[in-house]
Amino acid sequence: MGKSSAAPVFRCAECGWRTTKWSGRCGECQAWGTVEEMSAPAMARSRFGLLVAPAPATPAVPITEVDAGAASARPTGLDELDRVLGGGLVPGAVVLLAGEPGVGKSTLLLEAGALASEKGTVLYVTGEESAAQVRLRADRIGAVGARLFLAAETELSAVLAHVDAVQPQLLIVDSVQTITAPGVEGTPGGVTQIREVTAALMAVAKQRSLTTVLVGHVTKDGSIAGPRALEHLVDVVLHFDGDRHAQLRMVRALKNRFGPTDEVGCFELGEYGLIGLPDPSGLFVSQRSAPVPGTCVTVALEGRRPLLAEVQTLVAATTLDIPRRVTSGLDSARVGMVMAVLQRRAEVLIGKQDVYAATVGGVRLTEPSVDLAIALAMASAAANLSISGSVVAIGEVGLAGEVRRVPGVARRLAEAERMGFRRAIVPAGSAGLPSAEGMRDDRVTGQGTLTEIREVTDVQTAIAAALAS
Repeated sequence: MGKSSAAPVFRCAECGWRTTKWSGRCGECQAWGTVEEMSAPAMARSRFGLLVAPAPATPAVPITEVDAGAASARPTGLDELDRVLGGGLVPGAVVLLAGEPGVGKSTLLLEAGALASEKGTVLYVTGEESAAQVRLRADRIGAVGARLFLAAETELSAVLAHVDAVQPQLLIVDSVQTITAPGVEGTPGGVTQIREVTAALMAVAKQRSLTTVLVGHVTKDGSIAGPRALEHLVDVVLHFDGDRHAQLRMVRALKNRFGPTDEVGCFELGEYGLIGLPDPSGLFVSQRSAPVPGTCVTVALEGRRPLLAEVQTLVAATTLDIPRRVTSGLDSARVGMVMAVLQRRAEVLIGKQDVYAATVGGVRLTEPSVDLAIALAMASAAANLSISGSVVAIGEVGLAGEVRRVPGVARRLAEAERMGFRRAIVPAGSAGLPSAEGMRDDRVTGQGTLTEIREVTDVQTAIAAALAS
């Protein structure tokens, strides 16, 4: 006998996995307690027993007759935020901004809301603070506007009532985990509540072409809290991160239906709010009068933006049976791999010594192109010989000791030349690219300060070239 078409279907609220039998654990993402029964939509039946869908709300039209101007982006006034969004906020779009507690999410959106209120009405709904507390922060950072409305609410019905009364062009909800939907089971911030609240706010945003920004929390591992389907529903997912003990903050687009996902916006968090950093390279390089052993400068790519960063290492004698390995701002696994390569392929004996490796300015460097700078800095510290401050190193180090090519070499070299560096150590074949070859004259940057591009095939040759400078 065949299965009935009316058999219940169960779906995981985290990843969308479906099954015909209930299970306490999802078979796809292995999450516990997320499998729930789906309610089938009510559909009419014709006299022949066939399902009949309801009439569409609007008729289908040819794509040539659709007005694309209604979905054009509107600048927020924060250039770094507009860079990540792809020009600004799109009417009717739903944006999810996630980040760790205290990173500055509320400050960023309060500043953006105040600037947007100069062109239209903005409604800022806070579920974590009172209106007076938000006003104090707005006075401190200078984010006060006559058409910026504040409301301290935690119920969805009250939020929708404020939307009807204010008729805003931009709605900011801080945060979606604190809003509850009456009549829906589950605790505030739970999977069911977040899904219902987000669905209701998205429906209002699409019906009224209301740009909506939702603030989301993150879990211990850095992922966005709540059901995974939440990220699939919204139009834009932004991640706001930064070291709590540093002033640098970065906004990255994890998903963007209206713009690129390889851009990054840089801000400096100070006493008076967030300040955009169109040129943040100087924050990650130490200012010193003379070179110091154990330091090397590299160029990392944050999205499509090249950033100069300095890697610092310290090699010291140990008094312990097991030497210390301490990293800050670097991937500890890659640092350990580079140490093993230096010991085996370049005869840099640091295996029985304490090794410390860190970045400058709180920036986190995880891409493979930083390997060569780490290797040169460690070799410099072990030999107690300094690398010239005019040298920049770019490349990935392999387990066989080879230096591999990395993407965006020409863009990285252009940034190094703009910042005044004269020599570059790059993987073999990188300088032969047409774009990188043009770095040798003044036609590209107008400065012509990068006078030598040294190509290396292995880490031992790179160390000799760096220490000979």
